[in-house]
Amino acid sequence: MNHYNLVYREEEREMNPLCADQGVGLLPWSPLARGLLAGNRERDGERKTVRSRNDAFGDALYSDADFDVVDAVREVAKERGVPPAQVALAWLIGRPGVTAPIVGATKLTHIEDAVALETLKLDDEEVTRLEAPYRPHPVLGHS
Repeated sequence: MNHYNLVYREEEREMNPLCADQGVGLLPWSPLARGLLAGNRERDGERKTVRSRNDAFGDALYSDADFDVVDAVREVAKERGVPPAQVALAWLIGRPGVTAPIVGATKLTHIEDAVALETLKLDDEEVTRLEAPYRPHPVLGHS
């Protein structure tokens, strides 16, 4: 299992290539960045869910700079007419070596977003737009 999503891509430097070389599939945890990519937080500090209001671990993982990626996800989602979570998951499942993200489903919509991966495929231009605002992070989320 590895920490890997649109706002935390540090695994692409070493771990993902190593796993590919060794034939090990990737099972990313926090594919929606603890809800950030699904829209549970806003740039102005608004928190839309109980979890986001009480998530000190998530606050330590992600920063204000990550909202540039969130904005790109929202734009592509709006153009596609789908929830942002589906776009973020479609990007992740399209990455080399990713076999299945660990989706912590607590609501029916979470399962629906995951099932949408069966048909939602992003084109190269959308992937480029989603990846462009990424800013490197220190290595986080590992103990």
